[in-house]
Order: sequence, then C-alpha cells, then structure tokens
Amino acid sequence: MNANLNIKKYIAEFIGTFVLVFVACGTAIVTGANTVATALAFGLVIVAMAYTIGNISGCHINPAVSVAMFLNGKLSLIDLIGYCVAQFAGATVASFVHFLYFDELIGDLCSYGANRIMDGGDAILTSLTVEIILTFIFVLVILVVTSKPELSNISGLLIGLTLTLVHLFGIGMTGTSVNPARSFGPALFATDAIGDYWLFLIAPIIGGALAAFTYIYVFKKDEAQQ
Repeated sequence: MNANLNIKKYIAEFIGTFVLVFVACGTAIVTGANTVATALAFGLVIVAMAYTIGNISGCHINPAVSVAMFLNGKLSLIDLIGYCVAQFAGATVASFVHFLYFDELIGDLCSYGANRIMDGGDAILTSLTVEIILTFIFVLVILVVTSKPELSNISGLLIGLTLTLVHLFGIGMTGTSVNPARSFGPALFATDAIGDYWLFLIAPIIGGALAAFTYIYVFKKDEAQQ
C-alpha cells in the first residue's frame, strides 16, 4: 500500500472526526444539549463527511466502525491503528477548540457534549446495555449498506439518518456515544466526565464487534449465496 495514500486516509479520518465533534458536540454546547438539534447535527455531519472523505478513507470517523471493518477483513491492522489514532486526535483537537473559545457557553448541562453514565441503581448495566445495542444497530447498518453497490449513492444519507435515530433514543440516557473517539475529546475537558469514559470506550467496541460478527455470519453468508 502506498505510504502517501495511507497518510491521506489518516488525515481524512482526522478531519472527519474533528468536524463531527466540533460541529455536533458544538451544537450540544450552543443549544444547551437540545435533543432534536443535537441528534440532527450528528446525523448531518455524517452525511456531509460521507460525501466528502468517503472516497478517501471510507469515512469511519469512529473506532467502533474501524474495528468492525477490521474484523470483517476490510481494514488492515496497520490501518486500524492509524485510523484510531487519527480519530482520537481529531476529537481531542475539536474539544480543545471548544475549551479555548466556547468556554463561556459551556455549563453543567452540556459539558462539552460529554457522555455520562446514567443515574440510578442499575445505572452502569443500563448504560452499558444501551450503548452496546445502539452501536450494534448503527454499525450493522453501515456494514450492510456499504456492501450493496446499488445503495452507494445514498449510503451516506442512510447512515446519517441511522446515527440521528440512535441519538434521538439515547441522548436522554447517556448522551449517546456509540463512538469512543467522539466521547474521548469532550471527556478530557468536562468536569468529572473522564471517570465515566471507560464505559464509552468499552461499550461501542463491543457493539461494533457484535455487529461485525452478525454481518459475517448472517448477512455476508446470504450475499454469498445470491
């Protein structure tokens, strides 16, 4: 693989993840974490980035997606590492910009768009379950949609709408992560959010891996028989 091509892919993933966190988490900041506005922002960013960097890197901008692609044999180990480093870097720089320039707008309600474990007796288990299921849905849609050439023209739209959907469901519970990189940047700068980050690292990776195995053993098998 050409080294310059690899670098371009990593730069594209950095840019895509930066835009995701800067615009979508930024929407949470400026709207006071309004559910509909924030969900739409996440979905619309995915649509925009899919048609901007999709032809370069595939527009993963999410380590859970990259892990699923690796497990499905569509991403090398070197690229998996490169993608994840770029994604975490992009999210961190975006949140740093929020810290530098939007600090006066940031209160406890939206706290840089950080994700938090739910309150309550079974909060950890419930939050873990919600994030695993929502990530599973999101990543499975990505794997299925991107495997169908006939959907190539609208795949970015379908994926963006799916991300909007899972955010509409999950924002009121965990803030909706489904993306370890997206959660990492805000957690670095939000008060006490870093203590909850472990869940938003583990749950999306589990959900993404489950989606990959489901695709391989259910959907990919059906495609091979056609």
